[in-house]
Amino acid sequence: MGPLGSRGEAVPGQGRLVWSVSALLQAVADALAARFAACTVRGELSSFTRAPSGHCYFALKDDEAAEPALIRGAMFRRAASLLDFQPREGMLVEVRGRLTVYNARGDLQLVAEAMRPAGQGALFEQFLRLKARLEAEGLFDPGRKRRLPAFPRRLGIVTSLHAAALHDVLTALARRAPHVGVVVYPSLVQGPEAPEALVRALRLAGERAEVDALILCRGGGSLEDLWAFNDERVARAVAACPLPVVCGVGHETDFSICDFVADLRAPTPTAAAELSAPRRDDSLAALGAVAQAMQRGVQRRLDRDAQRLDQLSLRLSRPSQRVQALRGRLSLLEQRLAASVRQRQALAAQRLRQAGERLQRAAPARCREEARRLQALESRLTSVNPARVLQRGYAYLEDPAGRGLSSVKGLQPGQSLVAVLADGRLQATVDAVETPPAPLAPPAEM
Repeated sequence: MGPLGSRGEAVPGQGRLVWSVSALLQAVADALAARFAACTVRGELSSFTRAPSGHCYFALKDDEAAEPALIRGAMFRRAASLLDFQPREGMLVEVRGRLTVYNARGDLQLVAEAMRPAGQGALFEQFLRLKARLEAEGLFDPGRKRRLPAFPRRLGIVTSLHAAALHDVLTALARRAPHVGVVVYPSLVQGPEAPEALVRALRLAGERAEVDALILCRGGGSLEDLWAFNDERVARAVAACPLPVVCGVGHETDFSICDFVADLRAPTPTAAAELSAPRRDDSLAALGAVAQAMQRGVQRRLDRDAQRLDQLSLRLSRPSQRVQALRGRLSLLEQRLAASVRQRQALAAQRLRQAGERLQRAAPARCREEARRLQALESRLTSVNPARVLQRGYAYLEDPAGRGLSSVKGLQPGQSLVAVLADGRLQATVDAVETPPAPLAPPAEM
């Protein structure tokens, strides 16, 4: 058996070569380096992460091929510092680098020297189209966003029972607000059946209405892992949910359609729990401040009422002073009443005296006026006295019944009449009745 170095060794009696694992991987790496010293690969970016060391790790996939293909890659800090864009999940990129083998896992790996955008990936383009359509429908409108309850009594969590996000949310709530109850609505959060499961969980939480708000959460992952939260059915279920929804899916750099539809977007599941429930210590501190303010207010009111009570007690302790004050006020009112009576009597006497003087002045003038008026009436009455007319030689006739006659109509010869004179009456008989001729009519005008 001859030595073969680090590549392998011959098996005694069989003449075949046996490789060690590291020797085989090294041989494959050498072959790849010779065949693919430098190459450029186009693919959809997936599972992109940046380590604290500055190195970046990712995967490139090709879903449009007959069979899905994927290759993992790494970009070390020096090359990553030269990137002039922010790599995102689902982005279509072109990566220039060299192929090698990662000995720790025996994986084929593309060590990237440079990376540039080559367009949008299929999933990312689908994400953008759905986002634009739902935004046009108004599902992202800030006006439809609801405020979270300031002090919830119970919160609902929609996630997988086996997800690390559930542990993170429960831990955060137990630390911040242990008084808040929790109801978990289990659901798948990854895979083709996850969207329908999430829709059922959201609908169940809305129908039961036993919580004040919902937390929809999941841990980080690639765009494919989080794709259930980019499903249109899930987005519409979040929009239709009658409860306020906080969406905490993935890491801070991950955005899903549910983030835009939800009432509040949290960068992580833990942040979703922190945004949904205030810290108990903060609430207790606020209550303590309110209690102190109320106590100070009550104390000020008690002090003010105590002073008033002291003043009233001092006034009650010396009733003679109060009686003396009332007696003085009564005496003053009595003096004012007496002065008022005297003043009113003097005013009435003055008015009566003035009225008497006016009456004395007005009586003679009024008597003279009435005498003149009486004299005028007497003259008018005398002028129409029938006796005065008869004294001038006139007489008037009456029929036997005593009715005065003013016309010859109805008189007959031989009829008896009475003639009344100024100094007596005469009996007369009608001898004849004559009527004057009718006046001539005026000649007609020519």
